[in-house]
Amino acid sequence: MKIKILLADDQPILADGIGSVLSACEEFEIAGIASDGVEAVKLTQKLRPDVVLMDIRMPNMNGVVATKEIKRICPDVKVLVLTTFDDSDYILGAINSGASGYLLKDTSYSALVDAIKNAYAGDTILPAKIARSIASAASLVTNDRQIKLKRKFGFSDREVEIAIMLYEGFTNKQIASALKLTDGTSRNYISAIYVKMDCANRGEAVEKMRDCLNGE
Repeated sequence: MKIKILLADDQPILADGIGSVLSACEEFEIAGIASDGVEAVKLTQKLRPDVVLMDIRMPNMNGVVATKEIKRICPDVKVLVLTTFDDSDYILGAINSGASGYLLKDTSYSALVDAIKNAYAGDTILPAKIARSIASAASLVTNDRQIKLKRKFGFSDREVEIAIMLYEGFTNKQIASALKLTDGTSRNYISAIYVKMDCANRGEAVEKMRDCLNGE
């Protein structure tokens, strides 16, 4: 069975070009092309593609908002952000909105094909320099938040960094990728955080951190 792909890009030449290139792969089927975020959401709901290749900067509704809406109404659809911009705010927004990964438009054909297949399989796609951008953005959290969490729960420097990423909605795999940790090491840190917070799961941990950061 072919992987159905929806392209969302406000530049028809680029969208048609990417569509033509991907059509050469026997494992792919181009289900449709959307010219903005609003149309991307509508076509996703109508066509039910497996993967949406989503541009970030589009009129009417940008790719971050469109990704969040698509994941709300069609949670099984994978969204892979494809853009010329490697801006950290957009990266964080897209990933936190449920995107399966982020690629730049200068990605090679073979890397794009692999990324689509991997996203369809459930993997997170974060090229090295994008992972570094996420790590840098995560490190820019205010000292006030770090101090409050350290004082309240006795976290180490690495634990408070991971705790804040948990609070911001990163998945375990995204944390591991951004901080260049193995999945096992990431899980061990998160388990240690839960123990120090006396929590059984992420939901309880986030709630306790929210209370701490809000001064309760």
